[in-house]
Amino acid sequence: MHVPETISVNEDKSMIPTWSIVTAAAAFLLIEYYFWFVLPSQSQQQHPPPIGLRIYFSLSWGALVALYFLMVGYVSKDAPRRAMSSRFWIILCLVMPCGIGAVLYFLLRQPQVSRCPACATHVQGDFHFCPQCNYQLTASCGNCFRTVRTSDQFCTRCGHELERDHMPARLRAMGE
Repeated sequence: MHVPETISVNEDKSMIPTWSIVTAAAAFLLIEYYFWFVLPSQSQQQHPPPIGLRIYFSLSWGALVALYFLMVGYVSKDAPRRAMSSRFWIILCLVMPCGIGAVLYFLLRQPQVSRCPACATHVQGDFHFCPQCNYQLTASCGNCFRTVRTSDQFCTRCGHELERDHMPARLRAMGE
């Protein structure tokens, strides 16, 4: 298992690395160069394709290639947050055609990993309690153990009255 990286909420805007943005821009410009300079000079036809068609294909293919590189950059930053191998998923995204690797990544990715405030153990985002120290991480129903909001009076799944669960004061304070 890989050790997860933590990225704070404020760093979400930097989830696409600079190398990915630069590569996407270069790929877009390369596609534009190909459609506007290389392809017309190779065409032996007397009538080149209509200008509207050339604009459409150059922009759409350029955008698709640029988005592909931006997606690979996103996967490279998101996989470590989920304790997944970024190298494996980057290679899979690059090798699998038509973005199938990225689709697989989004279907199979693990929940985000964070640290327990009490003992600093890595815990998945959907855990209610820390597996090492039994610290309650999120508010949950005492009857069905589903996640509830700290401001809820009753569980939305089973109707259990949450006031009887004696939720820790720190979780009650978060809901107020």
